[in-house]
Amino acid sequence: MLPKQTKILIIDDDTDVLLAAKLFLKQHVALIHTETNPESIPTLLKNESYDVILLDMNFTRDVSSGSEGFYWLNKILQLDPGAVVILITAYGDVEMAVRAIKEGAIDFVVKPWQNEKLLATLSSAMNLRRSRLEIMHLRDRQQALNEDLDHPFGEIIGRSSSMQAVFALIQKVAKTEANVLILGENGTGKELVARALHRESLRAKESFITVDMGVISETLFESELFGHVKGAFTDAKEDRAGRFEIASGATLFLDEIGNLSVSLQAKLLNALQERRITRVGSNKSVDVDIRLISATNMPIHNMANQKTFRQDLLYRINTVEIPLPPLRERTEDIPLLAEHFLSVYSKKYQRTASRFHPHAIKKLERYNWPGNVRELQHTIERAMIMSDAECLEADDFLLTSAPAKNEGLVIDDYNLEEIEKALIRKALSKHGGNISQAAKELGLTRTSLYRRLEKYGL
Repeated sequence: MLPKQTKILIIDDDTDVLLAAKLFLKQHVALIHTETNPESIPTLLKNESYDVILLDMNFTRDVSSGSEGFYWLNKILQLDPGAVVILITAYGDVEMAVRAIKEGAIDFVVKPWQNEKLLATLSSAMNLRRSRLEIMHLRDRQQALNEDLDHPFGEIIGRSSSMQAVFALIQKVAKTEANVLILGENGTGKELVARALHRESLRAKESFITVDMGVISETLFESELFGHVKGAFTDAKEDRAGRFEIASGATLFLDEIGNLSVSLQAKLLNALQERRITRVGSNKSVDVDIRLISATNMPIHNMANQKTFRQDLLYRINTVEIPLPPLRERTEDIPLLAEHFLSVYSKKYQRTASRFHPHAIKKLERYNWPGNVRELQHTIERAMIMSDAECLEADDFLLTSAPAKNEGLVIDDYNLEEIEKALIRKALSKHGGNISQAAKELGLTRTSLYRRLEKYGL
């Protein structure tokens, strides 16, 4: 049996043959197009995607040689390499049938045909078409995955209260189909969060497809996202699926979405609203089913107020927002991150360094980290390469000229009680009010810290 949604194209110069085929097959399939003039084939294939094509071997110009049939067979396969073509002729010839199979046809029928045999042949052809489409889809998806694997990533690391809030949001949102917008400075780990959302989602077994919107030019935007057909532009040597089509059934991550021009924002919005895309150079639309995650380091809400980012697109992409804190606002995570990168690079470069001197950690904690976690990672890597010692010292870290952080402790006078109060406030703030951790930071027992809190009314 043929799937009801099957689409068939029949090309034959005999109108009686076309009528008979259409009358028989219309009860079995969703769409049948018939055509007497083979010159219409390119236009037909541009406007519709057919599951099976029945092609006459001989037209009035060339009654018996089959040369026209072979010409149009080759033309169809050039236009659609995944096409499934069955050749038909009134002149059964084994040699011609063998040649047809070698040149790309999947079968050969002689007219007048038996209806049941024709139906069986079409059913087999439809199965082959499905297999070819799946292979092409897997090929495009694998290519996209290979590109993504060129950008290795690690796990998200953090024990600060701000990162715990991020983890809680990931757990709450991941299992839904909600569109997520991740906000944060460069180097804060936006892609890591996006991947974590995917791993915890119902689509975890499918692909995670990324697009860096910041590097796509205006001219390549539609081709990259929506795909193109062969000949759509100068360098379009073959049909290619876009990222939306490749990510159908999976997760699509649009990084640096704030960089899009207003005109490109409109095209993206249309695709998201319709859940349908059209390849460049084609008139055929393709339904897509994606879970969308976006990210930006730009002040996107201010941009929306200033009309440089479409408000309706912002509503579409940020059902849930996940803001990521900069590293300077979670200094308690710096030792943990530093230890992680030390372990990674000691293995990678086979270095002996296995620990940090306390002064080195203090230096890392005081630095402002304008490049966030990514800058810390590169700093540890550089120190590992340059040092042969077992312990990394403060001098091993050549930080940029960016100023160290204002630690929040402003001393207007030298009153010891005021200084002590300021230190206690800072320790409590750093550890989210955790008395044990604050006491440890200050070098006090919990009891001693409680006495001071009571003394100063904190």
